[in-house]
Amino acid sequence: MLDDDRLRSMADELIRVPGVRAVALGGSRARGTHRPDSDIDLGLYVDAEVDSTGIGHVASGWTGESVEVAERGGWGPWVDGGAWLIVDGVPVDLILRDVDRVTEQCARAARGEFAFHAQPGHPLGFLDVAYAGEVATSVPLRDPDGVLVTLARSVTPYPQALREAFVANVWQVDFLLNAAVKGAKAGDVAYVSLCGTTTTMLTAHAWHAVAGQWVTNEKGLVPNVARLTIDTGGFSVAAAEALGNLGTTPEELLASIARLRELPRPSAPGTG
Repeated sequence: MLDDDRLRSMADELIRVPGVRAVALGGSRARGTHRPDSDIDLGLYVDAEVDSTGIGHVASGWTGESVEVAERGGWGPWVDGGAWLIVDGVPVDLILRDVDRVTEQCARAARGEFAFHAQPGHPLGFLDVAYAGEVATSVPLRDPDGVLVTLARSVTPYPQALREAFVANVWQVDFLLNAAVKGAKAGDVAYVSLCGTTTTMLTAHAWHAVAGQWVTNEKGLVPNVARLTIDTGGFSVAAAEALGNLGTTPEELLASIARLRELPRPSAPGTG
């Protein structure tokens, strides 16, 4: 187990690498929802010309073997590189975040703007303002210039404009389910499943927004609605039942679409 002192020591080494502006503990460990086997996510907030080789040298000192840090774009367009490590038997993910890009997304979140982008490892798409969620929920380990503190203040509390934008985006649910009906009539299980999962996740995003809870990844998105401190009408259980029993025949698929259409949806904040 890597304790807090060890993590801070690791952050001290990383912050000395040219171009590294701040180091933060992220993911489930920052939120206090981790399991004993959860990875440790270290967010490295960097300039565009960061010394990736230097980061690799630091990491190799922890692992005892050569570490190659993926350059920007090496893991896809919306992850700014990094490395997967095993340190003292514990999985550690080094995730690079471009400070300018994070700053831009924090500003967009404050204005109520967001979008999903194609990105390996993110089946719904990478939520660009997840960058804002990361700084809002992370624990700074080293932030000598106050980069993380300043950015977190810009999106704390959760922006009202972003709440409203996520709820407004639920218009897509009926649009997609109407399209799914056509697939159901042809017995196209994959298409119905894709439409149903997408609509369920979009609705879950809206529930989290109404509750003022940042989402940084699709994993756990739907089940975690049940943990929100607002009345969600049993959304998580109903969604799991609907998605877990889609069926294969046109009749079964159409019935499943009807159940998906009935899943509880949030109202615009302040309208009940």
